[in-house]
Amino acid sequence: MSENRRPVLPARQILTRTALALSGWVALAATALPGGTPLRWSPVLLFVCFGPGLALLYPQPGPLRPGARLEAAALAAPLGLSLAVTVATSLFLVEAFSGTAFLVSLAALTTLASALPGLPLPAATRGAVERTPAAPARRR
Repeated sequence: MSENRRPVLPARQILTRTALALSGWVALAATALPGGTPLRWSPVLLFVCFGPGLALLYPQPGPLRPGARLEAAALAAPLGLSLAVTVATSLFLVEAFSGTAFLVSLAALTTLASALPGLPLPAATRGAVERTPAAPARRR
């Protein structure tokens, strides 16, 4: 008997994906707070800088080694900011830029990205053979 079953995701991955998917919508909701308060700008700043990048990189299939976790954390901000610049530029080009349109677009892209598997990290940190010190050079 052959049954087509979808692989079951661990609870931690489901929680991570859900938190990443909701982070943009929380940042958008924070814009309704009174201006100038840290409760308004801090979620937006954190989301724009890290939300899309983390959604693209996490969660990875299987456990990550410490070097891969550090690599993913270091790549999250540049990826997130690159996606934010791309969204902002696109909205400017179609003359539809506003703070709300920017955050809605970025939140929708982050939600979509969090539903997909993470981008693969380089093989050097995902289980490749550890580098050993080079053998001393032979003298002739």
